[in-house]
Amino acid sequence: MSDFLPTGIQLTYLVAASLFIFGLKKLGSPATARNGNVIASVGMLLAIVATMLDRHVLNYEMILLGLAIGSGIGAIVAYKVQMTEMPQMVGLLNGLGGAASALVAVAEFWRLLDSGAPVPLDVNISMLLDVLIGGVTFTGSFLAFAKLQGLISGSPITFPFQQPFNLLLLGAYLVGSAYLIITPDSLPIFLGVVAVSLVLGVMFVIPIGGGDMPVVISLLNSLSGVAAAAAGFVVMNNMLIIAGALVGASGLILTEIMCKAMNRSLFSVLFSAFGTGSTSGGGAAGGGATDQTVRSIDPEEGAMMLGYARSVVIVPGYGMAVAQAQHSVRELSDQLEKMGVDVKYAIHPVAGRMPGHMNVLLAEANVAYTQLYDMDDINPQFEQADVALVIGANDVVNPAARSDVNSPIYGMPILEVDRAKQTIVIKRGMSTGFAGVDNELFYKDKTTMLFGSAKDMVSKLVSEVKQL
Repeated sequence: MSDFLPTGIQLTYLVAASLFIFGLKKLGSPATARNGNVIASVGMLLAIVATMLDRHVLNYEMILLGLAIGSGIGAIVAYKVQMTEMPQMVGLLNGLGGAASALVAVAEFWRLLDSGAPVPLDVNISMLLDVLIGGVTFTGSFLAFAKLQGLISGSPITFPFQQPFNLLLLGAYLVGSAYLIITPDSLPIFLGVVAVSLVLGVMFVIPIGGGDMPVVISLLNSLSGVAAAAAGFVVMNNMLIIAGALVGASGLILTEIMCKAMNRSLFSVLFSAFGTGSTSGGGAAGGGATDQTVRSIDPEEGAMMLGYARSVVIVPGYGMAVAQAQHSVRELSDQLEKMGVDVKYAIHPVAGRMPGHMNVLLAEANVAYTQLYDMDDINPQFEQADVALVIGANDVVNPAARSDVNSPIYGMPILEVDRAKQTIVIKRGMSTGFAGVDNELFYKDKTTMLFGSAKDMVSKLVSEVKQL
């Protein structure tokens, strides 16, 4: 039995790692994402049980108590948090993951300090990296949560000599780390390194505007995985290293995809203080930042355009999420399909406030996955679409990204709704998007504006379509 246990533990780790990879693969599609989550969760359960046996954990009462408390909090959060608040939730969970990893390093430092045993160089370096990455992830994620939740301004926060101050903090961390490598039993210096790491997380996020939050959340998710991998090196646990590496790599790949979708480099996202962070305000209906005029319609005219069309492409945006109009949108889609209209949904990679935000909202409303098209697939089809219905989207449909070389969003891939035969834009007013630039689409000859709350206007469209 004593010979079988170590082998069984390693085999269990191998199975768990395979389940992680298989579950991660299934997360790539909305149709299989739920099953992928379950598969990866089973893998983590196996990894936890194997680790408890490997480390000879005897106090199972405390483990079960922690499991009960965590499960209870998770269940309450799952039921209480609205889908529109999911980006904040992801940011919060990223932060907790970073904090857990950093606490592992702190606990290991304390254990080694009490034991008086010499600290191996590799363990020392792993602890210092874990503290840095975990601390930055913790405070950075919580600050991102505060921005998304509206607790603080979503606009970039900058001040004179900000970058030199950041470099000073980084230098302090490096000096403190070098001292700890030479003298690894200095508790005040270690606590100082922890404090610097936490401040660096704040400084990392405050200059980033709300329009860049999808990229930031993705990057912080990657950092939480890297922190977990570093914690694995600290406690010499292969499973933690594998799980952290998978999260770190997948998060980094997603970050790169998001940057490409915005036609911006990661450096620009982190250091250019781009975007206003707010879409509220703006001019009154029919007015804007230019002298151009717009054509507005009422729900009855909009319903006629949609009801007598052969094909309609619905483009959801953050305005739909804020209004929680996804169920009304699904009802409108169902009603149009009953009339023989071909309905598709166009999803931009950075629509909303997190990767896949629109997919999650539409899935909640039971929209068929086969109706969801990503940007590359749907753009060639806009010319054949009779009507493109834009619901609360702004920058991701702005033709200036394609035509105006002086625009700050020039070169950003967009959903080319202006190529449709007719475009209806549902929006409260003429306010700008996160990028803070006027939208050329609103003034196009083929564009009509339906001013009002997304949920209210879509509901009125449903009522009018039923009467056709």
